[in-house]
Amino acid sequence: MSTAELATSYAALILADDGVAITADKLTTLIKAAGVSDVEPIWASLFAKALEGKDVKDLLLNVGSGGGAAAPAAGGAAAGGAGGATEEAPKEEEKKEEEKEESDEDMGFGLFD
Repeated sequence: MSTAELATSYAALILADDGVAITADKLTTLIKAAGVSDVEPIWASLFAKALEGKDVKDLLLNVGSGGGAAAPAAGGAAAGGAGGATEEAPKEEEKKEEEKEESDEDMGFGLFD
């Protein structure tokens, strides 16, 4: 990550922590106040547009959670299933034997070799 991206990220986090709207002007002001001189104005504009209307604190808390992608799929399946009046036959669980995958240890490659 370049110095420009890092400085803009920190400025965005500062604004979000204070509950201030993230704009390009405010990002630029914070970056200049921090004494970082090699940041082009495009970075502030890009970050401001990317974070416009988003809750940065919520984004940080939900890192790696997968977002809300599963909710619409589950809702769509429930809506589709509710419309049919037929009963579905019970699904049989298939038991598949997992093939043993070769590990690095089998080949002589280990983490601490």
